[in-house]
Amino acid sequence: MARLHRTVIVLAIASLCVLPAAAVSAAEVTGSARVLDGDTIEIGSTKVRLFGIDAPEGAQPCKDAARKNYPCGDAATARVRQLTAGKPVTCKGDQTDQYGRLLAVCSVQGKEINGTLVRDGLAWAFVKYSRAYVAEEQEARRAKRGVFAAENITPWDFRAGKWGTAEKDALKEGCVIKGNVNRKGEHIYHLPWQRDYSKINMNKGVGEKWFCNEGDAEKAGWRRAAR
Repeated sequence: MARLHRTVIVLAIASLCVLPAAAVSAAEVTGSARVLDGDTIEIGSTKVRLFGIDAPEGAQPCKDAARKNYPCGDAATARVRQLTAGKPVTCKGDQTDQYGRLLAVCSVQGKEINGTLVRDGLAWAFVKYSRAYVAEEQEARRAKRGVFAAENITPWDFRAGKWGTAEKDALKEGCVIKGNVNRKGEHIYHLPWQRDYSKINMNKGVGEKWFCNEGDAEKAGWRRAAR
């Protein structure tokens, strides 16, 4: 828990506005994890955002040491699945973000997930909000592991670029998050940096809506797309 008290942190959200994280009583959750992406999991009804790190987005490409593109977001997600598969995961934190996700350090059988991802070159230290994993990133950079084997764009810059492009394309709507209703009637929202975003053609006639931030989408009953 020492890492959690080094910095008051907030998460970058889709709208690129920064809102303060809320302090809560120290929380600990343990159980099997459903992996949502490279830095977000769900244990039971608790959504957990891994504290102090930022993993590549699912649709984000990176270059390896040979300068060849590879899906680094998928690689990060796969590693979290590998670390957590069939094992109880314990997450400890004392803050939540504006979506109610617990900001936490998570571990499996004594092995910390947050630091492992950065050390293996599968995530960046989220230095805008915490310096907890700077040493792990420096180690990964020296060894040229994963995303640090070449010059790669950070996830926050990748999201910002996608958001800016989406804003230009959606001037008429004013908001850029697509609240889609799929063939099963499920309400799913898509962010500009997600893989299927450009494939979604909005149809207000079936109840599809545009949202300006993830919080509004969640409150309206939409859930985030898996990719």
